[in-house]
Amino acid sequence: MAPSRAQEVTDHGWAWVVLLAVVLSQGMTLGFPSCIGVFYKDIQASFQASDSDTSWFPSIVTAVLHAGGLGLCLSFQAAITVLGYYFIRFRTLANSLASTGVSLGMALWPLMSQYLLDFVDWRGTFLIFGGVLLNCCVCGAVMRPIHSLPSSPKANVHPTPESRQNGNLSPPLASTSCFWTSMSSCSRLLQKYMAFDLLRHNKHYQIYTFGNICMVFGFVLNVYLVPYATASGIEESKAAMLLGIIGFINIFVRPVAGVISQMAFFKDRLYYLFCLAVMVNGASNLIAGLWDSYAALVLFCVAYSISMSFVGSLVFQVLMDIVGMERFASAFGLFTILESITILIGPPLAGLLVDFTGHYHYVFYVTAVIVCSAALFMGISGYLLQRKEAKVLGAAKLAPREALMSDHVKPEQDPQTPPEGKFIRSI
Repeated sequence: MAPSRAQEVTDHGWAWVVLLAVVLSQGMTLGFPSCIGVFYKDIQASFQASDSDTSWFPSIVTAVLHAGGLGLCLSFQAAITVLGYYFIRFRTLANSLASTGVSLGMALWPLMSQYLLDFVDWRGTFLIFGGVLLNCCVCGAVMRPIHSLPSSPKANVHPTPESRQNGNLSPPLASTSCFWTSMSSCSRLLQKYMAFDLLRHNKHYQIYTFGNICMVFGFVLNVYLVPYATASGIEESKAAMLLGIIGFINIFVRPVAGVISQMAFFKDRLYYLFCLAVMVNGASNLIAGLWDSYAALVLFCVAYSISMSFVGSLVFQVLMDIVGMERFASAFGLFTILESITILIGPPLAGLLVDFTGHYHYVFYVTAVIVCSAALFMGISGYLLQRKEAKVLGAAKLAPREALMSDHVKPEQDPQTPPEGKFIRSI
């Protein structure tokens, strides 16, 4: 049988062009929010605002990126979703390579921000960045859905008797029927793009989503790392370099994380590898909280970036494994919307903590506790649920087997001899 058009495209050919476009778009869309910390003090001084007030700016940008259909979100979610259709065999590796775009963005955006800030103010820099972000349109032009690729002659567009019977060309409905039809269409549309049924009934999805909602509290460190370094007496150029260090290490570690994730040993253990990476990521925050020297902050950046490389490489792959590719688009949409709630309120809450205590150290302590707790919750809850499901599945397989064995037990069987079914069950 000749391979279908989808089989010809997946994992090779145009798929790698799409991957390159995803890398570039991820670098622009997710890398840009990472550089906002460079402008934190300038924005705060320009508006004479407190830490909690100023932190609303980066939190809103990142929250809308994850939750809206606006701006950068249109590039971010579309790129992640289309990649899952273009790669099947090398999907884990493709997700890891795509996440290197985030690393490139985290490495280059802060350096460009500091360079431009020396010549123009933060408003002029943002105007320049707006022009750079328009290149996402070019990347989106190559991200065509597989079913839209030219594969066969155009189908007959004339209506058939079957289509007439199915109501494709039915006359307009009455106003009352039109209302309920519209409500039904809205319900189906909401169900298609928002996986509320998975959130209600899929316990693995519940655990994973709730754990990630707590985990993204750690994202506030991208906002407060540079202000924390400058408040500790470190020069602004060296403080901005810390974000660059995180980005450059991610560039090299994320592909390694992808290769490791493709190993046979981790085939059924990606979930626990992800939980371990989250745990290390949370624990690394203690380094920056306990010591504020530049050497300690560099060590923190190394530990944070290595663990974050694995987190970024696996977070969407694990979600694909949990819900399947058919439900990934809707599950991913709801997943990011729920994450955006924490992303929105996290930086302002951290800003309130800074305003109240007068120190940035406590932000690192609190995020360390929350992120580590999220890792423990996901790991332990996922393990217990997996064991419970394994027991239920084992019992379901054993029941028909016992029933079959009991049908062959003879009435004159010696009572001292154990029935065959009981012998098998004892094994």
